[in-house]
Amino acid sequence: MTEKPFLVSGRNTLIHKIRKLDLLVTNGEDNPAIIVSHKSIKEFTGTIPDNKREAKQQDMELVDVTVGDVFGEEKTLLFIQTINGKEYKIDYSKHGTPLFIKIHQDNAF
Repeated sequence: MTEKPFLVSGRNTLIHKIRKLDLLVTNGEDNPAIIVSHKSIKEFTGTIPDNKREAKQQDMELVDVTVGDVFGEEKTLLFIQTINGKEYKIDYSKHGTPLFIKIHQDNAF
């Protein structure tokens, strides 16, 4: 089995850890997907790959927070730490506003 490009920490934190793979984070049917690169996070506007194999071909890892080996349920608040040390707060209740994705902590070295 290969190593996952992310770690799960606590009840709602993902830590991105492999620079060459972006994380494509989904959170239920009604919430927008988020793309996590090694240095930033933004709402994903492209077509979500049908499976993990297609995602890998696009240098992405599909991460569904609702599956059991991640969090097992939809989240209203999600924290994601990028490789460059910044932690972002994704507040799905604020989608469509500037507060949807914002820097929570900046621990850049």
